[in-house]
Amino acid sequence: MNDAHLPHADSAGQTFAGRSLAGTGFDDDDGSVPEELAAALESPADETGLMAALSDARLLVPIVAALAEVDDPGDLPVEKSTDMAVVTLEAPSGERALPVFTDLAAMAAWDPEARPSPVRADLAAQAAITERCDVMVLDVATRSLVLRSSMVWALAQRQTWQPPHLDDHVRQAVSKSVVDESDIAEVRCEAGEAPGELRVVLAVQPGLTQPELQALARRVGEQIATDGETRARIDGLTFSIVSAES
Repeated sequence: MNDAHLPHADSAGQTFAGRSLAGTGFDDDDGSVPEELAAALESPADETGLMAALSDARLLVPIVAALAEVDDPGDLPVEKSTDMAVVTLEAPSGERALPVFTDLAAMAAWDPEARPSPVRADLAAQAAITERCDVMVLDVATRSLVLRSSMVWALAQRQTWQPPHLDDHVRQAVSKSVVDESDIAEVRCEAGEAPGELRVVLAVQPGLTQPELQALARRVGEQIATDGETRARIDGLTFSIVSAES
């Protein structure tokens, strides 16, 4: 039979005529580190600058082959089919991470067989959340830079990331949390010791016992935690209690 004039069709019998393929938005991407992101990575300690560069950056999410079906007729199982899947990593602590890469070389250093899927950083962050990942790890085999949960949330929401002690939403939530606490004369937000940690300083009236101070801090912490968005913007929370007279 001569099928030279028959239309090409897919496996479901639907012809390809009239169809168009949508581009990824990175059709001219050569796989190198985006210029603005490369500049920000020169000073990774400047997390605000790094996150600003990441917000509009292209990242590479690795896709690898995952065994989907096995035929086991005897002693040696035979692979029947495989699927392509997003990779997640798990630390001994149970923390899950989505590895993402800035360029093809960094991905190849980790797994030369992985296929790069170029996506905007917000879509990569949304994938991390979908995969129940706590963090994202940038260039895991080379620089291994961890993007904490507050950073992943900000990227996924396409919101500007700030350290929690400078974040207006967090500061307002902390102020609201002490409105009904008459023993607190003042509250302020400071940077904690750990990255992304918020230290809430409570200036309290004199005369409270240690158990009373502990209960006070617990109530304030519970009030802050009632707002899911505030929780998402904070990677850790500590309290410092000082006398209102000092």
